[in-house]
Amino acid sequence: MDREIIRVEPLSTWLERRNAPVSAVTRHGDTLYVSGFPPFDPKTGEIIDATIETQTQRVLEQLKLCVETAGSSLDRVLKCNVYCTSVDAFAAVNDVYRRFFGLNPPARIFINVPAWPGRFDIEIDCVAAM
Repeated sequence: MDREIIRVEPLSTWLERRNAPVSAVTRHGDTLYVSGFPPFDPKTGEIIDATIETQTQRVLEQLKLCVETAGSSLDRVLKCNVYCTSVDAFAAVNDVYRRFFGLNPPARIFINVPAWPGRFDIEIDCVAAM
């Protein structure tokens, strides 16, 4: 079975503009693999300089766009990986995350990372079922 690359606009175009060697979503069989993204401004494609709550909201909106474009939904997300530059943001990230995943959230890990080559603090990727 071959993998299928799924374009998610405008995210795929923004990645190409940055020469990022990554696809927004890859599908293999009934499984989706969604890349993590910096918190892009939805109007300009530039990375937003904002609070951790706003950044988390934006990356989760982008993740939702990815799974829905691929034909799935947040209810079918199996696992998320949260990468954040500060463990002090754990509670704030959870508050926003809870709004997207509700009472039955997927499996998850929260990983503290030192930094990215950009001024943002969080990325979230996921694996989802079709």
